[in-house]
Amino acid sequence: MYEMDQIEEKVILVGVDTQSPEAAERSLDELAALARTAGAAVAGRLIQARENAHPGTYIGKGKLLELKELLWETDATGIICDDELTSAQLGNLEEELSCKVIDRTLLILDIFAARAVTGEGKIQVELAQLRYRASRLAGLGRSLSRLGGGIGTRGPGEKKLEMDRRLIRERISRLKRELRDVEKHRELIRAQRKQSGLKVAALVGYTSAGKSSIENALTDAGILEDAMLFSTLDTTTRSLRLDSTQEILVTDTVGFIRKLPHHLVEAFKSTLEEARYADIIIHVVDASNPQMDEQMHVVYDTLRQLGAEGKPVITLFNKQDRLEQEVSVRDFQAEYAIPVSAKTGQGLDELKRALLEIIRREQIYIERLYGFSEAGKIQLIRSKGQLISEEYVPEGIAVTAYVPKEIYGRV
Repeated sequence: MYEMDQIEEKVILVGVDTQSPEAAERSLDELAALARTAGAAVAGRLIQARENAHPGTYIGKGKLLELKELLWETDATGIICDDELTSAQLGNLEEELSCKVIDRTLLILDIFAARAVTGEGKIQVELAQLRYRASRLAGLGRSLSRLGGGIGTRGPGEKKLEMDRRLIRERISRLKRELRDVEKHRELIRAQRKQSGLKVAALVGYTSAGKSSIENALTDAGILEDAMLFSTLDTTTRSLRLDSTQEILVTDTVGFIRKLPHHLVEAFKSTLEEARYADIIIHVVDASNPQMDEQMHVVYDTLRQLGAEGKPVITLFNKQDRLEQEVSVRDFQAEYAIPVSAKTGQGLDELKRALLEIIRREQIYIERLYGFSEAGKIQLIRSKGQLISEEYVPEGIAVTAYVPKEIYGRV
């Protein structure tokens, strides 16, 4: 990992309006939140209305003059563009403006670099950083010194690493091997979970929707809760008891965001795939956010990209404690829509009941009397299903239980 002391910088946010002024403003609002999370102060913003971003300068030469004046007036040290820039756009903007130029992807990578804690998280972030920079080495020769770092000057560029394409490729290959080892370990854990018969529910949602708060409220997981975007990157799995007989595993995932960089999706694939391999999706929504519907669309779109469709979905409309008045909640893509508050505990019991109902659909309730010679079947029920009661009577062992459909024939 590449780390340096964080220095607060003043930046101008720059966006291109290709749809509507309102959508462009909302996107810059989110970019401002990302900038603050990275430690930068927003000094101003500029939006250019165009059909498409200018291939050479992102905003076009006329708007570039306005941006120069804004930089001078606000004494800003750099700009942050609301899209991923090409190497040509990046080079031209740096040359014209003589300041640090950061795009949305680099900004998010910068935040991830600061938030990664575990070995896996650090490998994933460094891999994404190097892939991003490798795609922008065209024409820069052996040195990376012209590739500016992110906010706070973190990253290979600002440390002037003399690393050519060959060295980057070798480092990427080494990181990929390390990540494959981590993925094998993750797959082994998934196989053990499956063997245990425990169902897995994956918490997914837009960044800052409150996934960590929900997991903490349910399981006392002790995960960091932060109002900042991407406060947690690393997956946390905890067990949750739904009733006296049924237990389930709840696993957190990294927050989704619009324009989630391709480099990050690739690097964090093993973490994001927790949603793909889960039995149930718990979709956490920030009900107090004005862009709630748009954020829900981004989450479902990302789930489709990951191949995590076709699973039972429970949507939690979180942060009810922040609403001045109760509003009706609905999600036509979910089986259950529950208003909740991680802060007050509202709706969490209803969530447990919904989880239990989904699990029970896959199980068969049995009342059987087994002979003493069939005690092995009871052990199978205990390991794969939920043993509600067992009573030793003169004729054998009386059992009531829920068993998965796949083992019903064996018991």
